[in-house]
Amino acid sequence: MIYRSHKNPAIQKKVLALHDLSCFGRSSLVPIISVISAMGHQCVPLPTAVFSTHTAIDGWICADLTRSMHPSLVHFQSLGLRFDAVYSGFLGSAMQIDCVAEAAECKSTNGIFLADPVMGDNGAVYTTYTPEMTSRMSELCALADIITPNVTEAAILLGKCPDAPIRSRAEAEDWCAALEARYHAQIVLTGLEIIPDKVMVACHAAGHTEWVAHERVGGFYPGTGDIFASVLLGGLLAGASLPAAAAHAGGFVRDCIAYTAMCGTDPMYGVQLEPLLNRLCKPYETKEV
Repeated sequence: MIYRSHKNPAIQKKVLALHDLSCFGRSSLVPIISVISAMGHQCVPLPTAVFSTHTAIDGWICADLTRSMHPSLVHFQSLGLRFDAVYSGFLGSAMQIDCVAEAAECKSTNGIFLADPVMGDNGAVYTTYTPEMTSRMSELCALADIITPNVTEAAILLGKCPDAPIRSRAEAEDWCAALEARYHAQIVLTGLEIIPDKVMVACHAAGHTEWVAHERVGGFYPGTGDIFASVLLGGLLAGASLPAAAAHAGGFVRDCIAYTAMCGTDPMYGVQLEPLLNRLCKPYETKEV
């Protein structure tokens, strides 16, 4: 099934978001709640852990919330809650993967389960991810309707070395086709560096790949993947096609990076998305790209 969600704007969509809460640094639930809310949907957070900062800032402190996840889901079920989307990201343990799989059962008929398989970047696996977790992330992706890996994560999901490169569109299409065949999901492959000075995204569904490209803005900012996936999901819930939602998401991330670079703040503090959130509050344009 190609996922284009409900198009009645009068019905507010509910998103169950299973991510960590990083108090400082603008990653995970902080930008996710902001984006989904700005786009007119209700974000229902189910924190997997609370971090003092995101893990790219030294000295972070973490409180694991795994034991509260299952009871929270039981409570949601007792209330008869069903979600138009279930959205998972960075996870702290293999046990949390079981909780996300349980949460996926709470999506409504024709709902979307979007799994962002946050495991690594720039050719390396995150230090917090164990071999068991990277292996079991494959189980979670097999349950998802849409997965949004970057190149490093796609390599892991395909059993390749994490630093395996993608050098051409044809190679990216082959990876997307292999991911679709293995996980039976729609694929949004991000962070492709195929054309100079461009960041490309491959959107693959039903054996067909469409492309989105934006100008590259220099610098590395944690949390931009969370923003991209949140805008993508918000667009899908508003009725956009996968490529149109990806184009909107990529453009918003590019603008956030450009604005933050102009302001000159520490990249580790994340992008200053707050002044730009009003751009997401406008009625969503569902025209195909």
